[in-house]
Amino acid sequence: MIKFILSVIIILALIGGAVQFVSTPESWALVVNKEVALHSIQNGAMIVFEFFEGLIADADQIKGVDLTVEK
Repeated sequence: MIKFILSVIIILALIGGAVQFVSTPESWALVVNKEVALHSIQNGAMIVFEFFEGLIADADQIKGVDLTVEK
């Protein structure tokens, strides 16, 4: 359960932009901006919420579509 919650927080931080990928010819690195982390998690949660809210709103428009197939 703790791993799941930690994974969700990390994913929200990635979506929100607190974690940046830095690449050099010698190495790769993930840089975490601690000042932005809390706002990033909140922004990531809002982005996910707005995405699913849009899907639900679009689902209401699909009710009028007839998906029957004639042979």
